[in-house]
Order: sequence, then C-alpha cells, then structure tokens
Amino acid sequence: MNQRFATRILLYVAMLAMASYLVYMLSPKAKQTSIPPTHIPVQVSYDKTSSIINEALTYCDSLGFRTDFAVLIDLASHSGNIRLFGFNLDTKETLIKGLVAHGHCKSTDNRYAQFSNAISSNCSSLGRYKIGQKYEGKFGTSYKLNGLDSTNSNALNRYIVLHSHACVPLKSQDDDICLSEGCPTVNPAIFAELSAYMDQSDQPILLWIYN
Repeated sequence: MNQRFATRILLYVAMLAMASYLVYMLSPKAKQTSIPPTHIPVQVSYDKTSSIINEALTYCDSLGFRTDFAVLIDLASHSGNIRLFGFNLDTKETLIKGLVAHGHCKSTDNRYAQFSNAISSNCSSLGRYKIGQKYEGKFGTSYKLNGLDSTNSNALNRYIVLHSHACVPLKSQDDDICLSEGCPTVNPAIFAELSAYMDQSDQPILLWIYN
C-alpha cells in the first residue's frame, strides 16, 4: 500500500513538472529566448564603403586619376580600428588595410577624430586629396597632400602629409593609438606597401578622408 502511494506521488510530481514546462514554453518570454541567435533575422545595413568607392571611381575618372589604386580613410570609428584602405576602384578589391592616426586637435584625450581646416589646429581635415611629391622630412619619407575640397584647402600650408611612425601598431586593438598633428600617419610596414603603389604611378592618386 505504501509503495503504491509513493508511486502515485512520483507520477503526480512528474505530471506537474511537465505541465509547468509546457506553460513556460508557450509563454512570450520563452518564444523570445528559445530562438538560436544565428536564426534571428538581421537587418542588413547600408554599405557606406561601397558608395564611397563608386563615388571615388567617378571622381577619379573625371580628373584622370588612377582608378586601380586609391587610398580611402574612414575616421568614423576610434583609432584602434582598421580605418585606412587601399582599394582598386575598378575591381572593388582591397589591396591594403591598416591603422591610421588622426590629429590631436590640441587635446590629449581625442579618442574619436575631430575636424578642422584651420592652420595650427592640429586636427584632421575631411575631404579629397591628391597625393603629391615624395620627400624626406621630419618623419622620414613622406608624401605631400594637396587638398582638393574647401574642407582641406589649407593642407599644404598646414604641412599635412602622409607619413609613417612606429607608434602606430600594425594590428587593430581595443585601446586608442597615438595621435598625430593632423597628418594621416600609418605603421611603417603599411607605409612601405602604400609606397610600392605610389612610387610606380604616372597618374595622380586620390586619398580621401571621410567620416
């Protein structure tokens, strides 16, 4: 009699547990949490880079610039991220990518780029540049940058150039990297890759800083 009673109790407990589980699984909360993350629909965002590449291609075609190589720098994210890309605008192929420092704007805490075309601002300047003459300067081998827009028209007077510095890491990181005086500054290894393209060109090359 006691064994039969115990069996009934266990059966009752099992049925109660099953009923509770079914109620939970039918609740809205269970429906939200039971779907594996990989199966949740993700809205595809607009590809800004593709738009910039197409616009750069049109711009280079109109001015007789090279279309098989251009440097695009997206300063929207913090400096520890990959923000510089060497693109073949014709094939949309990424040829080079690396970190790049932005201007400090006279601040030691400038995680995200700020922009100015003012002389002595030490800020980065948005806009399109023609990569100009190669020379040996304060930071070794450098390339002059000729500003082509109203937002970077003072580039030559501000001595904004493309150069390298050992303070710029080769790989992306969570922390910020060093700041520049307004120049797009890259790791020496990335600079060597860029130079290999720039030194073998009879046509002007576009460098475009955007946000």
